[in-house]
Amino acid sequence: MPAACFTARAHTPVICLLLALLVSPLAHAQQGGNRKIADLPQLSGDIIINGSLDESVWAQAALIEDLHQVFPEEFATPTQPTRVRVFYTESALYIGATMVESDPAQIRDRVLRQGQALDADDIFAVIIDPYLDRRNGYRFEVNPNGVRWEGLFQNIIEVEGNWDGIWEARAQRNAEGWTAEIRIPFQSLSFNPGSTEWGLNFSRIRRGDNEIIAWMSYNREINPSTSGTATGLTDMRQGMGLDLVPSMTLRRNRKFGPGGFTENHYEPQLDVFYKVTPQLNASLTLNTDFSATEVDDRQVNLTRFNLFFPEKRDFFLRDVDIFEFGQVGSGGFNSVSGTGSAAISTPARQNARPFFSRKIGLGAGGQILDLVGGVKLSGRVGDWNVGSLLINQGEESALGLDSQNIFVGRTVLNVGSRTQVGAILTDGNPQGNIDNTLVGTDIRYRNTAFYGNTVEASAFYQETDTEGLVDRDNASYGINLFLPNAQGWQGLYQYKRVEENFFPAVGFVNQTDMEDHHLNVGYRHFLQPEDFFRSIALIGEAYRAENLADGSLNNENFGLRLTSFTNTNDSYWTRVVYYKEQLQRPFTIYRASDGSRTVTIPAGEYSWEDYFLGMSWGGHRKISGGLQLWSGEYYDGTHVQTNGNVTWRPNRNFALTFTFNENEIKLPAGNFTVRLYGLNSQYAFSSTLSWSNLIQYDNVSENLGLNSRLHWIPRAGQQVFLVLNWGLVDADKDNHFDSTIADLSLKFNYTFRF
Repeated sequence: MPAACFTARAHTPVICLLLALLVSPLAHAQQGGNRKIADLPQLSGDIIINGSLDESVWAQAALIEDLHQVFPEEFATPTQPTRVRVFYTESALYIGATMVESDPAQIRDRVLRQGQALDADDIFAVIIDPYLDRRNGYRFEVNPNGVRWEGLFQNIIEVEGNWDGIWEARAQRNAEGWTAEIRIPFQSLSFNPGSTEWGLNFSRIRRGDNEIIAWMSYNREINPSTSGTATGLTDMRQGMGLDLVPSMTLRRNRKFGPGGFTENHYEPQLDVFYKVTPQLNASLTLNTDFSATEVDDRQVNLTRFNLFFPEKRDFFLRDVDIFEFGQVGSGGFNSVSGTGSAAISTPARQNARPFFSRKIGLGAGGQILDLVGGVKLSGRVGDWNVGSLLINQGEESALGLDSQNIFVGRTVLNVGSRTQVGAILTDGNPQGNIDNTLVGTDIRYRNTAFYGNTVEASAFYQETDTEGLVDRDNASYGINLFLPNAQGWQGLYQYKRVEENFFPAVGFVNQTDMEDHHLNVGYRHFLQPEDFFRSIALIGEAYRAENLADGSLNNENFGLRLTSFTNTNDSYWTRVVYYKEQLQRPFTIYRASDGSRTVTIPAGEYSWEDYFLGMSWGGHRKISGGLQLWSGEYYDGTHVQTNGNVTWRPNRNFALTFTFNENEIKLPAGNFTVRLYGLNSQYAFSSTLSWSNLIQYDNVSENLGLNSRLHWIPRAGQQVFLVLNWGLVDADKDNHFDSTIADLSLKFNYTFRF
C-alpha cells in the first residue's frame, strides 16, 4: 500500500481503498485452492438421536475420512482418525461422527451445562454455508457429553455465539473413543431451495494434544470461505415454516428502604417465527420480556469515554449478521488466533455503529423499558440480503419518554463472490423524544487467495438528521483494510471520521468531533510440531485520535507486542506501550460512592510508558485461568494493575470461577485503588438442568450484585428459567451491606413447530 495511506488527511484513505480494490482482483483467481466435494444422498428411515450410530441408514450415508491437521502442522495426517457420515431427508441434515481416540484419558469433557462455550473440551464442529457464497454461515458444535453450542458467522472469521438455534445432538463415549449424532432441521436454516450445492466443513479439536483437525482449511483458517462443497441437495422441505413460542413470566419485584414497595407481575409473551420463503424469515414479538437474559459482566470506567456492553437478547440476535455495517467494531485483539490489535479499546472500535440493539428497551441509566411488540423481516432475496426491524417501545413517564416506533432497515447486494454493497436506514430515538434518522452506505471486498493470504477491504459513509441540530457536520465515514491471517504476515489499517453533529440515536457513539487512525502489522511464525511453543508473533500496534475542531491530538498510543502459544494450549504475551493524551478540560477520574472525595486530572498534555505481561492456561485442566499485570506511569502519576481469573473444575458437573481486577493509582491530585471481584459457580445436574450463580462487587459504586439462574432445557426450543437478582450497597463503607432491590422471575417457553 502507498506510504501516503498512513500520513495524509481524510480523502487519502478513500483513494487507498480504491487502489486496494483495483489491485486485489488481479491476484490469484482461486479461493483457497481445490475444493473437496461430498455428494450427499437423500435417505429415509427412523433415526433416534442418541449418539450411537447403530441404525442401518448410517451405512448408506456419504463417508468422509480425508480430514487433515490444521494445528500444529497444516495438512499433516491427524494423529487420530475421524470418520464423518452425512445424509439428509426431506426435513433435516444428519451428521454422524466417530472420533477415534486410542487413549481415552486424552478426551476432555468438562462441560455438562447446555449452551456453555466449549473452549475447554474436545469438540466436533459442523460449518454450513447454505448459500455457497463463502461469506456467511452457521457453526454447530458438540462435546463428548452431548452439550450443544451454535453460532452465526458475522464477518466470515468472527462468530456470534449468543444466537440460539433449534437442533439436536447427542454423544457417547465408547471403547474406540466417542461418537456424535446430529440432526439439523432445515426449518432452522435459511437457504436457496433452487441450489443443489452448499458449503460444508467439519472440524475436530483434541484438547489433550491441542490438535485441530478439519476436512477443509486454508492458511490455517476454518470458516465459510474455506469450506468444501456438498452436492446433491434436492427436495428439501421446511413444513409450514412456522414456529409459535408462547412464554409466561411470573415476577416479584421488591425495593427496600424508604419508599420501598413490593410488586407482582404476570407477563405473557408470544414470539412467532415464519419462513416467508426458505430464504426469508419473518418474526413477531408481543409484550416482549427479557427477564431471563444473562447479566452483563461488570466494568469500572476509568476513561473519558462511554463503555460498550454486548447484546445478549435472543430476539435481536436472530439474523444479527445481516445488520452488520461497514465492519464497524472489527479489528479487536483475538486471544484465540492472536490476530487483531490491542491498541484500540472496544468502545473506540464500536464508535459510530449505526445500529446497536441494546439502545432499544433499555434507558440511558440501564432501566428496563417496556417493549409492546416488534416485527422483523430478514434473509435473502435473490442476490440481496435484507433486514428490517420495527419495534414499538412503550411510554415511560418516570423517565419522560414518549411511546414511539423504532425502525431499522438494511440491504446488501452480493456482487459476484467477493464484493458486497449495502445501505442502512434507522429512524427513532429509544432513549429520548428528539426525532432522529440515519442513512448510510457501505462496500466490502474479500479475497481469500491474495498471493497466499486473505485480504479484506471495506468503506462506509453515514449521516444523521437530528431535530434541533444544524444540518452540517453530521456525517461519519471510514475505511478498513485487513490482512487477517493466523500465520505469516497479518495486519490492518482503519480510518474513521465522526463529525460533531453525528448522532445515531439507535446506534452507539463513544466520541464525536474526531478522526482516528488504527494500524497493526505483525508476523506469526510457527515452530516445529514437537517444540514446546507452537507459534511466536511479533506485532507492532498504533492508534491516534485527533480533534476535528483544530486538528489537535486527543490521544494516541504506540506498542510492541510479543505473543506466543504453546502446544499445551497456553499463551504468554508481553507488551510495551507509549501513551500520549491531550486533555482539553479537567477530567474527574475517580469519585467516591458517598461523594466524600474526587480525584481530578488537570487539563494539559500527558505522556507516559506502560509495561504489560499476560499469561493464560488452557481450560482443559482441572485448574485453569489467566493473569495480567500492568505497571508504569499514568498521566502525571503511576499505576499498578492486576487482573485475572482462576477456574476450578473438578468434574464435569461443577465449576467455580473467581475473577479479580485491582488497579492502584497514585496521582498528585490523590491516590485511590479500584477493585472489582466476581465469583461464578455452576452446577450441572445433567445436560438439561443447571444452576449458576454470579456475584459481582466493585468498590467504586460499593454495589454487590447476585444473579442466580436455575435453567432447565428438556430439549432445544423448550426452556424454563428461575432467576433471582439481588442488589446490595455499602453506602457508608463500613462493610455492612443493605439490600436495595430484589427480583425473582419464573419464565418458561415452548416452541410449537409446524
